[in-house]
Amino acid sequence: MAKYQAMKVDPKGFSKDQMKFYVILIPMAIFVALPILFIISHAFKPMNELFAYPPRFFVRTPTFENFRDLVQLASQSGIPFSKYLYNSLIVTGLGVFLSVFVTSLGAYSLSKLKFKGKKLLFEINTLALMFVPIAVTIPRYLTIERLGLIDTFWVLILPLIAMPVGLFLVKQFIDQTPNELIESAKIDGASEMQIFTKIIIPIIAPALATVGILSFQLLWNDVIGPNLFIDDESMRTLAFYFQTLAALATNQAGAGGANMIAGQGIMAAASLIMFVPNIIIFIFLQGKVMNTMAHSGIKS
Repeated sequence: MAKYQAMKVDPKGFSKDQMKFYVILIPMAIFVALPILFIISHAFKPMNELFAYPPRFFVRTPTFENFRDLVQLASQSGIPFSKYLYNSLIVTGLGVFLSVFVTSLGAYSLSKLKFKGKKLLFEINTLALMFVPIAVTIPRYLTIERLGLIDTFWVLILPLIAMPVGLFLVKQFIDQTPNELIESAKIDGASEMQIFTKIIIPIIAPALATVGILSFQLLWNDVIGPNLFIDDESMRTLAFYFQTLAALATNQAGAGGANMIAGQGIMAAASLIMFVPNIIIFIFLQGKVMNTMAHSGIKS
């Protein structure tokens, strides 16, 4: 016992016994951070470094030229940059809220409520994990066209609020909630909605944060929806706009090599702008994400 106490690792302090973890984890953390560092560095590279040979990982003379070119090119289009940003904020904000709401309600129903076909519905959801979005593009377009949703914000939101992986994770989280806790609440006179909002929601908050992150990334970075279902340029989002910037810069400039580099610089700056919200949200919610992954497969 004394030997065990001597070797025990204190998570709040530093011990020499922790060195073996740092030796493994620090190189892994650096390796994982390399793509992030490259995105940041690449956005600030001047023209002579964008296509330097041999390629340079880190920028040597950082500049804001790529961002200035991005703003200048945006000002030349008929739709103001703020309009694309507004569209993205509306679509992403409303989509994340609906995705979390629908996922949590569906997971609670499949986990704690009793009704016919519950097992079949969960199996269908599990089967949906096998399909990639491109496989259902044609039937999705036909459905959207018949519903009359073309050129509306709903066409960018509704197809993406149903997340099979999110439903699976949240259901596994709710499965760990003791049935006795729910039964005691019912005895006290609580309705199903009261149980859901006052008991289940606080318990599954980490899982809902994970669903929110996944939904945000899906909606914020979506370029398929604006490309296929939106004809009105003023209804398109920031992700689609940034995707077309490099091609727009190249087409306006012609075949000049310097102009091709300028287009790549604009794309690098746009990629960083699209990436920053994702990494910020993940940094603030990473603890809840890890908690969800650690408990999603554990049954009480």
